[in-house]
Amino acid sequence: QVQLVESGGGLVQAGGSLRLSCAASGSIFSINAMGWYRQAPGKQRELVASITGGGITNYADFVKGRFTISRDNAKNTVFLQMNSLKPEDTAVYYCNAQIRRGNSLPPRWDDYWGQGTLVTVSS
Repeated sequence: QVQLVESGGGLVQAGGSLRLSCAASGSIFSINAMGWYRQAPGKQRELVASITGGGITNYADFVKGRFTISRDNAKNTVFLQMNSLKPEDTAVYYCNAQIRRGNSLPPRWDDYWGQGTLVTVSS
């Protein structure tokens, strides 16, 4: 079994900051890309940021310059530092990881999701 557990969500005023964490645990051989998605009420889930195993990052235009994604490969953990938060950032934030559970060939990578953590930004 593999679990992704997020933490760090909460209520913050506009202009404030939050730091999300997501730790992967269980039967893990290797982790490729990790990322954060979000889903606001009535909207589709969208990519916020992603990071490869080698540290290459990708950001949605609406968070560039405000959010920073990072990871600790030794701890199978990904972080999202969110600064200058806006009310429109209010959403449930989900962690995603591409995980290889065994060392068989050819390699098989599966997508795993966390349970989500709510971020609410008040105006």
